[in-house]
Amino acid sequence: MDLDDDSQYRSGFIGLIGRPNVGKSTLLNRLAGRKVAITSDKPQTTRNRIQAVITTPDEQMIFVDTPGFHKPRGALGERLNSLVLGTMRDVDVIVFVLDGAKTISKGDIFIAGELEKVETPVMAVINKTDLLDGAKIDSQVEVARHLFPFKSVMPVSSKFGAGVDELQGALLAFLPPGPQYFPDDVVSDQPERVLVAELIREKALLLTRDEVPHSVAVLIEEMKPREDNELVDVEAVIYVERESQKGIIIGKGGRMIKDIGSRARQDIEPILGSKVFLDLRVKVEKDWSKNPQFIKRLDYQ
Repeated sequence: MDLDDDSQYRSGFIGLIGRPNVGKSTLLNRLAGRKVAITSDKPQTTRNRIQAVITTPDEQMIFVDTPGFHKPRGALGERLNSLVLGTMRDVDVIVFVLDGAKTISKGDIFIAGELEKVETPVMAVINKTDLLDGAKIDSQVEVARHLFPFKSVMPVSSKFGAGVDELQGALLAFLPPGPQYFPDDVVSDQPERVLVAELIREKALLLTRDEVPHSVAVLIEEMKPREDNELVDVEAVIYVERESQKGIIIGKGGRMIKDIGSRARQDIEPILGSKVFLDLRVKVEKDWSKNPQFIKRLDYQ
């Protein structure tokens, strides 16, 4: 396709916002048709503005996932909220994701108030409809209509894909004429180092569950293929905030860290297109989530 000929081609940016744990990352992965964002039931799982790219012969949709809006409790929280606010102003349309299995909360009302500060059109998605019957879905849609003057309110199940194609079709109306920003084969703008770090963090959150809160960060120290190109060496450090958390991540006899590495490697290898030797270590960086300098290291790895 001639990228200079944008007379018929349409492209645009779509922001996904919502409270923590409403299923934004799961929806993003479903729309992209592959894993581009990690998922967890813990707050602050998403820390980057992750872009998933869907390209067809006629249009390109760039979805921007954001951290869940919440009351900030430190430098990390302030940074996450600023990312969301920036996204709301920069995109062509906003998708406000609501948890259909729960009632409207103060957090949802807070976000709706923030939406009034921008001129970007907003659609609402009632997610997790697989947990609801038909009458409850209709009720949740009606409640959402009173929350904010949305362009439309659509029920979906990110987990099973119900309603996602319809959502994607409805979003096309908001795409302005424009160029193809990314090549056909690009599905995410995230560097491989960031994706690898996030997959390791996902497994740490999954396996430790309530024992270690969101205070887990991963930095890739080195990632390079061997000379024969048949194996990629990845050296990574999992950072926690307290010594007690370090012991949990390592586990008895090192079992936990081995399990984290084994599960992460299964997801990393398809992304890198190669077998991976993953060297994981655990370090304590006291109260790192309140340290702006450390958070910058996460931004620029």
